[in-house]
Amino acid sequence: MALVNEHFLKLPNNYLFADISKKVNAFKVQHPTAGVISLGIGDVTRPLCPAVVEAIHKAADEMGTEGGFHGYGPEQGYAFLREAIVKNDFLPRGIHLDPSEIFVNDGAKSDTGNIQELVRWDNSIGVTDPIYPVYIDSNVMIGRAGVVNDGRWSNVVYMPCTAGNGFVPQLPDRRVDIIYLCYPNNPTGTVLSKDELRKWVNYALRNDTLIFFDAAYEAYIQNPDIPHSIYEIKGARKVAIEFHSYSKTAGFTGVRCGYTVVPKEVTAATLEGERISLHKLWYRRQCTKFNGASYISQRAAEATYTPEGREQVRQTIGYYMENARLMRNALTALGLRVYGGEDAPYLWVQTPDGEGSWRFFEQMLYNAHVVCTPGVGFGPSGEGYVRLTAFGDRDSCLEALDRIGRWLG
Repeated sequence: MALVNEHFLKLPNNYLFADISKKVNAFKVQHPTAGVISLGIGDVTRPLCPAVVEAIHKAADEMGTEGGFHGYGPEQGYAFLREAIVKNDFLPRGIHLDPSEIFVNDGAKSDTGNIQELVRWDNSIGVTDPIYPVYIDSNVMIGRAGVVNDGRWSNVVYMPCTAGNGFVPQLPDRRVDIIYLCYPNNPTGTVLSKDELRKWVNYALRNDTLIFFDAAYEAYIQNPDIPHSIYEIKGARKVAIEFHSYSKTAGFTGVRCGYTVVPKEVTAATLEGERISLHKLWYRRQCTKFNGASYISQRAAEATYTPEGREQVRQTIGYYMENARLMRNALTALGLRVYGGEDAPYLWVQTPDGEGSWRFFEQMLYNAHVVCTPGVGFGPSGEGYVRLTAFGDRDSCLEALDRIGRWLG
């Protein structure tokens, strides 16, 4: 008989956002006229910018002709997009990458979950806490996380990020094989300075540690002193793999496109001590398991780098960041402690009077008809917080703030 991968059975029954959706849908059935507004799940609401729409139409028209039809493309992505990424996302920051080090995907979530396939199941991992659930769950699936007890996995090193340490994680007091970093951070909306990020790169160089760096929200950074890429730090090419997304940057949550950077210098060891290029392994993995992002979505992504596309994307980001400013000001005026929302589209709000995260989620839903995300769903250090997103429509965002004000005011 076929035997199940029992590591899957260790996972919570539902993904965090599936649990939220289930609770919200049940509320809607019971209160059909409530008019629920979601500030919880981080899906975007603004339409695709005109440059992207034009590129999609043009690419679709090409696909309808004999001379312009594209079948299977290169698994790593078309050269036109990989070259545009290097030219626009990295060279202006003094980062020199070869286009072959760029791997285009169907969104950062896929690669952040799949990248752990390249390393042995018994590597130790460290995560900032709270953290995006995919990092933990994908390691649970392969058996790397151990067993869970009171919300903590036995083989995971947690590095708390709380108000007490300014949401700056401290280096582990022991060696860790693999570390996940996400900056600007999801869920807290906080960032790391260049000096702080340098500490992590230096730690990785000293300890032969691999860093998986999720930069999905780098386009939202407003402070010119905050690094957009880990490769702005000397030596990072030897120890870091970086993930990028067009989902929140350009509204591609329904289009699906992103990319991963795997420098050729990044290696891992065999038990005999031989150093193996992770670039070669990832290339081999993608050729086997991935047929590439669609031609149409890659042409759409390329359009974000045109002068028109860049300006239009900038305006969309500005729209969401204005939402974040309005939310931060309104919630602070209500006496809540609010973090993030300045260099990221997420606000991390401390629940009043030590209220539990899920309890506060339910209170906000039932009293204000507004959805947030319970912080404890992102890890043990998330208890006592909720995450709000700035991705909503402006009028809905203002209405949600008004409802919260009437509830808490």
